[in-house]
Amino acid sequence: MPVIEESRILILATDGFEQSELFEPRQALLDAGAEVVLASPGTKPIQGMKHAEKGDRITPDITLEAVRIAEYDGLILPGGVANPDTLRMNEKAVAIVRAFAESGKPVAAICHGPWLLVEAGVASGRTMTSWPSLRTDLANAGAQVVDMQVAIDGNIITSRNPDDIPAFVEAFRTAVSAGQPVEA
Repeated sequence: MPVIEESRILILATDGFEQSELFEPRQALLDAGAEVVLASPGTKPIQGMKHAEKGDRITPDITLEAVRIAEYDGLILPGGVANPDTLRMNEKAVAIVRAFAESGKPVAAICHGPWLLVEAGVASGRTMTSWPSLRTDLANAGAQVVDMQVAIDGNIITSRNPDDIPAFVEAFRTAVSAGQPVEA
């Protein structure tokens, strides 16, 4: 397992995140010794989803406005339908995603999370995967779409669904521990 102690990881989420895609990577990173910060448009608890059923809530640590990209070693974008759909309409969230992608720091998006990469204008020319319903959006944004557990293209890491979480987290941990992009 790659060591990521002393790393600071940012997760962007709002209401409607897929519970497993936020909680499982977050816990794995905490267990590995990373500091994990959850940012959202506000600081009131946000509602997770277990597919179509309401799941657990979590209280964000900071607002999007308080995010300083230089303070973090990587970014995770969980899916869920409503979460990335809402965040891609938030200019600050999109700016954060774009700045992380352009910085070369690892950016990992799972399931519907790649919608934020499309909105940030960083999908073109990248090899990416996602939940099946987003694949046309990725292709229209200029990405080469593949169907695999994890697609790694430079500092961009994407996965398809909750079944891919172990491989998704491992790829992200490897990228963060290396301090540079990894290849699949």
